[in-house]
Amino acid sequence: MSNNKQSLSGKGLFPPKYAFTLLFPLRNIFLSPKKLIERLDLKEDHRVLEIGPGPGYFSVHVAKTLTKGKLVLADIQEEMLEYARKRLAAKNIQNIEFKLCDGHMLDFQDKSFDRVFMVTVIGEVTNKREYVREIARILKDDGVLSVSELAGDPDKLSTDELRDLVCSEGFKEKEFFGSEWNYTMNFEKS
Repeated sequence: MSNNKQSLSGKGLFPPKYAFTLLFPLRNIFLSPKKLIERLDLKEDHRVLEIGPGPGYFSVHVAKTLTKGKLVLADIQEEMLEYARKRLAAKNIQNIEFKLCDGHMLDFQDKSFDRVFMVTVIGEVTNKREYVREIARILKDDGVLSVSELAGDPDKLSTDELRDLVCSEGFKEKEFFGSEWNYTMNFEKS
């Protein structure tokens, strides 16, 4: 792994050895789990995919909202999935699945998710267009892709960059929350 992937600062994958820092409650200043859930407009029976969950900061709250549904956590780092697995097991959350991905394809059936969300992840994806196409494939026709970007993330996309990327792959912007610094953009298939 290159140095930029091991460092806490700079671009690249977030190093698993610093995963604990993603659990600091101070993070709520930028985006709280409650606010994210409101922005996702979750229904209790939704099937939801979280891409790049890290240690599961948002996962616990999202899974609890899905009382009749399921949350799938997908990551390319086994260490992050293991951290999230232990954390969610300690909270006795059972409506979850874990999927190790290869960073190129999302190994899920077509039209299998109501929501797909990422928080400070899209900027780390090297093949962004391919990933967005894959998300379009696995989203149900009325599904929503939700992308949140936060100030301080060195890989953060601007709202224009994100809009251009996602809309060029068959989505249309549905909702925008926040500001250029901290935002959530929801997209639906067009």
